[in-house]
Amino acid sequence: MNAYPIDHVAVAVSSLSDAVPMFERLSGASGSPVEALPAQGVNVVFVGSVELLEPRGPDTTVARFLDRRGPGLHHIAYRVPDIREALEKFAQEGYRLIDSEPRPGAGGHKVAFLHPTSTGGVLIELVER
Repeated sequence: MNAYPIDHVAVAVSSLSDAVPMFERLSGASGSPVEALPAQGVNVVFVGSVELLEPRGPDTTVARFLDRRGPGLHHIAYRVPDIREALEKFAQEGYRLIDSEPRPGAGGHKVAFLHPTSTGGVLIELVER
């Protein structure tokens, strides 16, 4: 069994401009420039190892998340050396994949998600840097 280090945790927020200062204050780190990910429907800022997700519109996954649950923890991301291999192993072990193929994520990294129904209710992101 492989062990993967935590890459980052993601927090869904309604407004990056409102959320970034608090996370900068807490961590002492400066926020990254805003990165637009239109295919994911989010704008992203990293403050240290916290990824802040702001929806780009009302019909996006993160906007629906905020409507249902409000701001808060969205997912935990683990760094994997080979995302395709990791996806194959998780599928073989019976985990439900949201993405059977990696997609582009923040910073140009490859990402894929495991469905929370198979991970104890937590959305898991796999990241290949």
